[in-house]
Amino acid sequence: MIRVAVTGAAGRMGGRIITLLTEAEGLEVAGAIEMAGHARLGDDAGYVAGCGDLGVAITDSLEEALANADVLIDFTWPEVTLANADVCARLGKAMVVGTTGLNPEQRDAISQVAEKTPVVFAPNMSVGVNVCFKLLKDMAKTLGEGFDVEIVELHHNKKKDSPSGTAVRMGEIVADALGRDYNQVANYHREGMCGERSQEEIGMQTVRGGDIVGEHTVYFIGMGERIELTHRAMSRDMFARGAVRAAGWLGGKGAGLYDMQDVLGLK
Repeated sequence: MIRVAVTGAAGRMGGRIITLLTEAEGLEVAGAIEMAGHARLGDDAGYVAGCGDLGVAITDSLEEALANADVLIDFTWPEVTLANADVCARLGKAMVVGTTGLNPEQRDAISQVAEKTPVVFAPNMSVGVNVCFKLLKDMAKTLGEGFDVEIVELHHNKKKDSPSGTAVRMGEIVADALGRDYNQVANYHREGMCGERSQEEIGMQTVRGGDIVGEHTVYFIGMGERIELTHRAMSRDMFARGAVRAAGWLGGKGAGLYDMQDVLGLK
């Protein structure tokens, strides 16, 4: 049995993860964390999530929540995630990181933590999105230089980071497959007399509005033909399900930095 602690236990994502953990074989909820001062501190995590009492009280102490846990599932904010990762490394606890919006320096910090404890870190926990990642690599290699690449992502109006971590990862995969440096070829802005599009650039466009859970489309545009690969998220459950699957996969793994491609056996 793999025992799991969950951050943001009183939130929508945390609640869904807790509920899915109770339905998964070989996994159980062992800890639940919320921010200091939260109104649900001390309440039963299962009761708050709507899946029945679990005998696990929500606490604001990560150390307390991890005392009986093997793995931490973390969907928070970059700064909080890094602090939580340091605690996991110190206590020897595995970690699933679903937090988005980490900058390169923060990603490096996660990599350093993974030298001490196993970490699954992915810009998107969705099984479908990770299948798209694999398809994009094959498509870019096969299509080669004869197709312009544009990436468009849509999210709800509350999303703070732009472009999404998933869109950036898609751009990185395509650039790598084409032998390009993503940081050199990504084009986030076109306005006015910006000149003709270069062959090497990868356009990155962002749309924000309403309650869109998430939509990503990669366009491969050639002369006389266009290929579109689109993933649409209908609910946040796909992220929660992927995180629960990752937590189960981590059981018995040694220190190292893994992603959902590892979890799904797509590498």
